[in-house]
Amino acid sequence: MTYLWLKAFHLIFVIAFMAGMLIYPRYKLHQLTAKAGDPLFETMKSASNKLRIIILNPSVILVWVLGIAMVAMNHGLLSQGWFHVKLLFVLILTGLHGYFISMGKKIDNGETLPAKQLKLLNEVPFLLMIVIVVMVIVRPF
Repeated sequence: MTYLWLKAFHLIFVIAFMAGMLIYPRYKLHQLTAKAGDPLFETMKSASNKLRIIILNPSVILVWVLGIAMVAMNHGLLSQGWFHVKLLFVLILTGLHGYFISMGKKIDNGETLPAKQLKLLNEVPFLLMIVIVVMVIVRPF
């Protein structure tokens, strides 16, 4: 029964993390359209920082803590190929989270970044999630 509770909360925080990963770059794109000190810039800066502090960072931490706890309770996962692929893509997604936060701090400090690059990167979390979900649900190998 404990495992099912861990799994449920793990999924809840995965959803929160993914929602944050999909909206954070959009906030930063809007912020890039304004100059530092402008109301839009400051509003997007504040909103993205709240998103990072309240949702993104706690969610990614809880996803990892709960995921590790589930593996500790079910060591058999470590011997399955699909799990290794899922873990690789979760690591990439976590790294992307770090990159987004780093990029966001640069934008907060007034640095300009290519909006096109940010628009393209905004799609990457969704693509990673597709692979992760397929590995967990379909378990192709």
